[in-house]
Amino acid sequence: MPPPNVADELEAHRRRQIAERLSAGSNWVDSGYVFTTAHGSALEPRNITRLFAGLVEAAELRAQRFHDLRHCFATLQLAEGTHARVVMEQLGHTQIGTTLNICSHVSEALQRDSVERPGAMFAV
Repeated sequence: MPPPNVADELEAHRRRQIAERLSAGSNWVDSGYVFTTAHGSALEPRNITRLFAGLVEAAELRAQRFHDLRHCFATLQLAEGTHARVVMEQLGHTQIGTTLNICSHVSEALQRDSVERPGAMFAV
């Protein structure tokens, strides 16, 4: 079950897509995808890449790939304490090593936490 804010956004997107479907009429392509063009067809990867690059630039962030969002997601999930097996399944990996070795980046905070945690376990 997605968090409430994600569920709300997906519901709003569904309503917009229903309006697009009605507007497109017989030109609507029922692709089965959640995110589509205004006519229902699959999004072109290069258009998503271009859009994302523009958003990153407008936000004055360092250049990054759209795919880097997966790595960021994995890192944030692990940092929040989500079990690695759950993150692996969310990302669709078949090997836990893929999730842990490729898609998670050890942050300074995680390193600090790993040093402090044993002390907390033995504190009286």
